[in-house]
Amino acid sequence: MRALFYQPSCGIAGDMHIAALIELGVPEQHLREQLNKLTLSAEFQLTLNPSVKMGISGTHAKVTTEDQHDHRHHSTIVKLITAANFAPTIEQRALAIFQAIAEAEGKIHNVTPDKVHFHEVGAIDSIVDIVAAAICIEYLQPDIILCNAIEVGSGMVDCAHGRFPVPAPATQELLAQAPCTYGGTEGECTTPTGAAILSVSVDEFLPKGIFCPEKVGYGVGYKDFAIPNVLRVVLGEYESGYQKDAATLPVNSAFSIEDLELHHFKIEANIDDMNPEAYEPLMDALFSAGAGDVYLTPIIMKKGRPAHCITALSHKDKVEAISDTLLNLSTTIGLRIVPFAKRVLSRELKQIKTRYGSVQVKEVIQPNGQRRWKAEYSDVAHIAEAQKLNFQQVNTEIILDIATTYDDPA
Repeated sequence: MRALFYQPSCGIAGDMHIAALIELGVPEQHLREQLNKLTLSAEFQLTLNPSVKMGISGTHAKVTTEDQHDHRHHSTIVKLITAANFAPTIEQRALAIFQAIAEAEGKIHNVTPDKVHFHEVGAIDSIVDIVAAAICIEYLQPDIILCNAIEVGSGMVDCAHGRFPVPAPATQELLAQAPCTYGGTEGECTTPTGAAILSVSVDEFLPKGIFCPEKVGYGVGYKDFAIPNVLRVVLGEYESGYQKDAATLPVNSAFSIEDLELHHFKIEANIDDMNPEAYEPLMDALFSAGAGDVYLTPIIMKKGRPAHCITALSHKDKVEAISDTLLNLSTTIGLRIVPFAKRVLSRELKQIKTRYGSVQVKEVIQPNGQRRWKAEYSDVAHIAEAQKLNFQQVNTEIILDIATTYDDPA
């Protein structure tokens, strides 16, 4: 499966994360266009430059702004992100990262997450770092996100509430369930922003499976440590360990049973007594809790009662959060958790030139070796809207242009 593998041997910060994923193939123009959807109280500048740290070449990213207002409520940032009209997956990931920070800060200060007043992460540069993380990850579309142990550093760090030992309180809380190393550097090398990105995004820490690296990105930090201050992120293919209980699953003649993995779960409940208007906020909350997909199925229950089965698909690490959300925010008094195997076709994201400009295309390879492709809906919709043209017409013409490229790749 397609994997994004974080190797934070010298920690992680928001700007380093942007730089590493740009090196992995996220187009700079795509990132800038998406970030421009944010309606911020002041302008910001994102600069990307080649950089070298202790002989390792990479990219240095920096977000600058003249805005001095670094105190924003969680609710203010939520409104800012939802008003930007991002693709649902980008919005959900960005909101989930801020929600994780709000829950960590709320626990530290003994307040509910909705009452949290962000300090450092409420500044415009931190908002841009987190939203950019969501944009970049969703562009790369990994099937699974892996991470080695996270170096947090040592010494003391200045926070809004005073001077604290490294890691900062929010950083330590966010990494409560993650493997960490301490003392590898003199100073703070993992920030709350970096910790939040990993805490929300990583599916598997300390991966034990087989990883085949294909492309490496280095995000260069601005501090100097005794070790190279770089964040390495690698894109490649991952095959996790064989699950013995997968033997209960039926064998598909096209591939071996050993290819099946029970890392995925279906969480579902039958509901016949909830206001239909409540489903949309419930589905949004399930996505925010980490669901990979959420859907409703009309069903007929006993005694001919019409109802809906709501289903959330989840990686094993998100099962508890998603099931809690379903039980807390719906009228159901019980649910089913069903493990299932997942088989995913190899895919690649490409930028194809058309008469309307560059469009992202997802190309997959079928088991028989044949390829098929699909233009990214959001790119086509953006072009149609920007040029005030009919979507169907633009879509048809773009498909023809892409088909011509595949017929004549030269």
